[in-house]
Parts: sequence; C-alpha cells; structure tokens
Amino acid sequence: MVASVITRVKQKQIVQLIAKGKRLDGRGLMDYREIKVEQGIIERAEGSARVLLGRTEVLVGIKIEIGQPFSDTPNEGVLTVNTELVPLASSTFEPGPPDENSIEIARVVDRGIRESKAIDLEKLCIEPGKKVFIVFVDVYVLNHDGNLIDASALAALAALLNTKMSNYEIKEGEVKIKPGHTPLPIRRHPITVTFAKINDKLVVDPWLEEEQIMDARLSMAIDDD
Repeated sequence: MVASVITRVKQKQIVQLIAKGKRLDGRGLMDYREIKVEQGIIERAEGSARVLLGRTEVLVGIKIEIGQPFSDTPNEGVLTVNTELVPLASSTFEPGPPDENSIEIARVVDRGIRESKAIDLEKLCIEPGKKVFIVFVDVYVLNHDGNLIDASALAALAALLNTKMSNYEIKEGEVKIKPGHTPLPIRRHPITVTFAKINDKLVVDPWLEEEQIMDARLSMAIDDD
C-alpha cells in the first residue's frame, strides 16, 4: 500500500514537472540521457555492439549465413531481426516465446534498416535466385529503464557497422570461403528517435517511469538524407 502511494505521488510529480518543461531526472523535454556505444564485444559474432542509454542496456550480435533468397527478390540478400527480452532485465519480462513487446521492437528495428536501405542487399547476392548471404540481427535487452526501441535500433546499427563478411569465391558451383574479410556494405545510417506524449507535452527518450504514464508514443527513423 505504501509503495503504491509513493508511486502515485511520484507519477503526479513527473506530470507536474513536464507541464513546466522540466523532468524528474533533470533533463529538458528534448534531451536524451547519456549514450555509450561499445563495438566488437562478442568474439564469435560477425559483428556486435552494446549500447547504454542511461540505465537501459542492449546488446546486439550479428551472424551471417548462406541461404536462399526470397522469390520476389532473387538478387538480394536477406535481413532478419529478432529480439529477446532477457528476464533478468525487468520483472515484467518472462521466459518463453517472443511476446508482443519483443515483436514490436524487432519490427521497428527491421523497418528502420530496411526502409532506409541501410544495407546494400544486392551486394549480398552470391548466385541470383540460388544463394545469398542472410544477415541475422539478434537483439538482447539486458536492462530495461525505458526507450528500448531507440537503444535497440542504435545498437543494431552500431553492430552492423562493426560487421565483417568472409571473402569467398565460387568453384564448380560451390561457395568456397577465402582468407580475409570485407565490411558489410552499409550505405545509410538510420537513427531512431522516440517521443512520448504526456498530456499536451512531448518528451524525447522517455525513461521507464515516464513510459508508465505516457498517453502515446511516436518512433521515427531518420537517415542521412
């Protein structure tokens, strides 16, 4: 009972401060929390990155495999994004199959990369209609303190920029891996920005307690253009 009263008082304080153009953590309405990015931290991945957005922590690993293209894009490689909300990251996360929150994060991250054409997928084609490189983007939320979408999208981009592809050649219809690596063909750098609407105010990069009282959320991906 005491905890719930404290929570209601704190939520009221958050709303009152935002109405005055202030925030409980000292930021302005359009200020992000401190951002830290670290790349190349998973040794066995083709690429990886860890992002700290305030106390929100996200880890992304990239794996590349050879597979078949989609029938409607025979000359393009394949991008697939998956998100796992690690139960230790929040008391609200549970083990098991992906829930609607993890699916939403994966879709937003995927769309930002795909719609901006951040990866030159045509350069991932080995044999049109037969063999292409498949890029797996695996997102792991390690600590949840709000704005998982922006943290996940930034970590995914940082990991892709860190990704190296194995060199290869085709001999007698078979793909042979050669020594050396080539950077993943990245041509744009989409950044996702999330706003929360609280009453008649918009705040960027909502932290967890702001998300709990927000009326709506808007996320948009912006690229170099």
